[in-house]
Amino acid sequence: MKTKDEYFKIILILVTLFLLIFSASVASLGQELTGEEIINKVNELMNQDTVRAKIKMTIVTSSDNERVFIYDSYSKNKGEKNLLRYIEPKRAKGQAILMLNYADDIWMYFPRTKRIRKLATNSKSQKMEGSDFSYEDTGASDAFIEDFSSKKLGTEKKEGYDCYKIEMLKKEGIESGYSRLIMWIIKDSFIPITIDYYDVENPELLLKTLIQYDIKNIDGIPTATKMIMYNKLEDSQTSIEMLEIKYDIELDDSLFTERYLKKR
Repeated sequence: MKTKDEYFKIILILVTLFLLIFSASVASLGQELTGEEIINKVNELMNQDTVRAKIKMTIVTSSDNERVFIYDSYSKNKGEKNLLRYIEPKRAKGQAILMLNYADDIWMYFPRTKRIRKLATNSKSQKMEGSDFSYEDTGASDAFIEDFSSKKLGTEKKEGYDCYKIEMLKKEGIESGYSRLIMWIIKDSFIPITIDYYDVENPELLLKTLIQYDIKNIDGIPTATKMIMYNKLEDSQTSIEMLEIKYDIELDDSLFTERYLKKR
């Protein structure tokens, strides 16, 4: 039969264990990332210093017509400067798009006419080459941080990954093609595996859904090597596949000029 001292020791041990478990739980909760902190990590991952890639874009219309483009892509200053130069098909070869100031300024070069055309300032929300991606979608920037406020809705399983679920609302006075985004972000890599885009006028109207696939570690950076944008209104889709990609390379500033657009 246990003495009072023995009972006291048992109770003391149980209380100590409870306090240790409780403290660990509180510490764990204290380490939970906020929505803003998660988006900061996404932004850091997506906006690498320099990137060179060879990309295949496939557009499938609602009537199952298919168009395929292959182009070289160059990006510098964490996406502030971007150049796309088409390789295929033959009719588009040499055509180029220059995006500066995070796609606020866009120029297009047409080799057949040898002319450069500057697009209007509101062109960011227009389709790129008739695809389901807008220039706003393709031009990297700090827009996720500066143009949207972020709120963590919780955690969910998405596309087989444990994800943070984040709602992003457009800030007042910001020009964007979207009123809000819902984003599922893989916990261990901070890749946004799925993004829902909602209409700028009707926050309940889902316009497009982006899903990323085939994640690989390239130059130490987790990279989705394929993505598909599903257009919910037009029943079309556009895939982007990374045929080649290289990070942290030397890119001369002269590459991102109107003069260079005409070079082939």
